Amino acid sequence: MEAELIATADCYFKDYEATLTYHQVSQITTLTDPAALGEVLAWFDQFVTAPLPYQLLLQCQLAVIEGFTNAVRHAHRDLPGQTPIQIQVEISEQSIDIQIWDQGPGFDLPSALESSLNNDSQELAGGRGLKIIHQVADQVTYRSHLGRGNCLHLSRQAPWVLGGDGQDLDA
Repeated sequence: MEAELIATADCYFKDYEATLTYHQVSQITTLTDPAALGEVLAWFDQFVTAPLPYQLLLQCQLAVIEGFTNAVRHAHRDLPGQTPIQIQVEISEQSIDIQIWDQGPGFDLPSALESSLNNDSQELAGGRGLKIIHQVADQVTYRSHLGRGNCLHLSRQAPWVLGGDGQDLDA
């Protein structure tokens, strides 16, 4: 099955009182198909020009991979392949917001996250997605929105601090 992709993008710079502000928003809608991950990654490549440390961009890309994969494997497990998954990424100089929308039955994020964080086994082929997402984001929520589905929302605020050394990597 070939995935249907709908992608939109908005990127601009604003100059207010000699302060340059960056803002980029883009979204993609694809079908429930693991093979669509390659197209999702190709779509995500547009963010390489964002004023972010490259390591942070790679971490956000990994969070998108994990969130998309979880939507396909878990949320949409018993749903038709035509069921859409929508991903939106919004990047500014102050924050990164990633939203992954699914149409599944939903789940209890705090319980699933606690279980994931308490599972140290490296032998599992899966089960690390929520742990990775939690490590990338400052805040992670999962909420049901009547008539729209469920939204996994990851948020990361500036300053961009990466790694265990605490080095401040402001964009």
